[in-house]
Amino acid sequence: MAKSAPPPSTADLVRRSLVRKGRWGVAEIGFWAVAAATLFFLPERHLILNEIAIIGLFALSLDLILGYAGIVSLGHAAFFGFGAYTAGILAKHGFADPLLGLGAAALAAALLGFVTSFLVLRGTDLTKLMVTLGVALLLGEIANQASWLTGGADGLQGISMGPVLGLFEFDIFGTTAYAYSLTVSFLLFILARRIVVSPFGLSLRSIRDNPLRARAVGIPVSRRLVAVYTLAAAYAGVAGALLAQTTQFVSLDVLAFHRSADIMLVLVIGGAGYLYGGLLGAIGFKVLQDILSGWTPQYWQFWIGLILVVIVLVGRERLTDKVGALWPRSRTRPAGQAQVLPATPAREV
Repeated sequence: MAKSAPPPSTADLVRRSLVRKGRWGVAEIGFWAVAAATLFFLPERHLILNEIAIIGLFALSLDLILGYAGIVSLGHAAFFGFGAYTAGILAKHGFADPLLGLGAAALAAALLGFVTSFLVLRGTDLTKLMVTLGVALLLGEIANQASWLTGGADGLQGISMGPVLGLFEFDIFGTTAYAYSLTVSFLLFILARRIVVSPFGLSLRSIRDNPLRARAVGIPVSRRLVAVYTLAAAYAGVAGALLAQTTQFVSLDVLAFHRSADIMLVLVIGGAGYLYGGLLGAIGFKVLQDILSGWTPQYWQFWIGLILVVIVLVGRERLTDKVGALWPRSRTRPAGQAQVLPATPAREV
């Protein structure tokens, strides 16, 4: 008699699960197809769509540390502003190539994230909140005082960007800017998507859920958190650079507290812990802001706050479960159908 095949090990099951989650679904393809279609069918809205693409990338960077690693931050604008000033200062001094500015902004923000991560990752959540907020406020004051470099309260003026890839000039209608921001956001989204469905991303979720248990099974918790914090800082720096390059102006506003608060609100609207939450939240936030400011220019923030209160009281999960269910990685297995993993020695995991 032929022997039956041995049951798959836990490692094999985890590997298959990650491969399955890494596959693109119809809803995902449709989402990006619609985003690409807006380039052709909404030419009069390219300026606001450019803002949405940049905010979406910024929210994605925060989601990497908040939704996947459980690091709460109220000063994420520090990296956004640092990237914006890096790209703006380079362009002002003759380095007008957009891709060069993006690369420099990513490296500068990543370096800042790496240096500050050792401070941020110490202590409780309240300590982390205060440290992240303090870093952003400190950078804001430095930018204000170093007016010879940043322009201070008057802003960094005289920025002139070259054409993208030497071919596409920035225009007043925002078409090139939107296509540029959307392409960069899409490419970085693909990288982030690959990371969160990898063993590295799985270890981040383990750390978020129970850092003590993650450390007990051999996950290098501190190194993982430093790595994802540095990566998120680089993403935020690229988002800031996109804003500086597409608007050709940088002010102290990029380091202001409301930047960090707004991006946190974006994640509250869209949901943290799945990458599309930041993108959907950015769309919802900017559309609401555009509509409400048109109705009541002086009180649009009141209505945004009221919507936030409703979301908190009703429960964001109830409002977004149907949307999140469109993406396989967001679905949860119904009760009673949990997959039982076979017992395996620790060395197989």
